[in-house]
Amino acid sequence: MAEYVLNTWYPIAWSRDITQSLAQRRIVEKDVVMYRNTQGKVVAQLDICPHRMLPLSHGKLKGDVIQCGYHGMEFDCSGKCVRIPGQDKIPAGAKVTTYPTHEHMGLVWIWMGDADKADPAKVYDLPQYHDPAWQAVEGDALRIECNYLNLCDNLCDPSHVSFVHLTTLGNAASEDVPVQSERTENGVLTWRWVLDSPAIPLFQKFGGFTTNVDRWHYYHYTAPSIAVIDFGTAKTGTGAPEGNRDDCIQIYACHFMTPVDENTVIDHWLHVKNFKADDDTNKAMSASFREAFSEDKVILEAIHKNEKAYPDFKPVLLNLDASAVRMRRLVDSMIDAEKAERQSVKAA
Repeated sequence: MAEYVLNTWYPIAWSRDITQSLAQRRIVEKDVVMYRNTQGKVVAQLDICPHRMLPLSHGKLKGDVIQCGYHGMEFDCSGKCVRIPGQDKIPAGAKVTTYPTHEHMGLVWIWMGDADKADPAKVYDLPQYHDPAWQAVEGDALRIECNYLNLCDNLCDPSHVSFVHLTTLGNAASEDVPVQSERTENGVLTWRWVLDSPAIPLFQKFGGFTTNVDRWHYYHYTAPSIAVIDFGTAKTGTGAPEGNRDDCIQIYACHFMTPVDENTVIDHWLHVKNFKADDDTNKAMSASFREAFSEDKVILEAIHKNEKAYPDFKPVLLNLDASAVRMRRLVDSMIDAEKAERQSVKAA
C-alpha cells in the first residue's frame, strides 16, 4: 500500500452526482459508500459491513439508514448499528467508520484522517468562483491510470503545453521560455510569461486575438492534490506584465484530484473565467479543455506503464523539473510529519 497525506480535505465526487441512493467511491485505497441523507447532508462511510465484510454499497438505503444486503444489519448516518434482524443485543464492534464531508465549489470533500482535525474552513477556496463578475463551468471527472503525483508533476509544468497542446493551450512561441518556481506556504508556485507572441488557439478562438499578445501562466499547486492554473492573455503593450489586467481574458483551470490508489487518479476539473458566456460557448470551451486533458491522459498513462515496467530506471532531471521536485518533497514531508505524530501518540 502506498502512503498518503490523510489529514487533509480531498475532493471525492461532484455534488451533482451524490443523491439519495448509494454510490461507491475509492480514495487512498479505501472504498467509501456515499449518499445524501433526508436533510441533504452527504454521508460517507467505509464500504464494509463489520459482520461478513460485504460492501454496504451492495445493500439498500432506507431513509437515513443503510441496510446490509447480506443479513439486513442497519447502520445510521453516524455509522452506529441500529438493528440486527433476529437479535436484540448489538455488539460494541457493530459500527462503521464514518468520514467528515463538506460541500464546496460544486464538489464533495472528504477527510480521511483524524476526524477531530477536520475543519471545513480549511477546504480549498477560489474567490473568483463566487464573484458574480466571473463564471464557473463544471467539467468532468477524468479517470487517469497513473499515480496522482504524476498528474501533479504535469500540473506543476507549464513547459509541456508547447509540445502536447498545440491545438488548444500552447504554441511553439513558448518553447524556449524558461520556467520559474518557488515554495509557498502550502504548495508550489510555477510561472512564466510569453511576451509579444501569437495567442494560443484557445484564446484565438474564444478571445478573438489576431495580433501578438502578452500571456501568462501561474500554476498554483496546493498540497497534496490541488492545482489551479491562472492563465490569460492581453494585447502586447497594454501593460499586462506590469499588472494591468483591465483588457484581457483570464481563466482559472482548476484540477481537484482524488488519489484512488497508487495506479489511479480522478481529476475533477472545472474552469472559472472573467467573462460570461452562453451555454454553447461554455460547452465549446469545455470541449477544448477536454481535448487537452485527454492528451495529458495519454501521456501520463504511457509514463506510468513504463515506470511499472522499468522500476530501476533513473530519469534525468532538467531545470524545468524544479517545481515538481519541490512538490514531491513537500508531500513527502507532510506524510513523514503525520507518521511521526502517530508514533508519538502510540508511545505516549
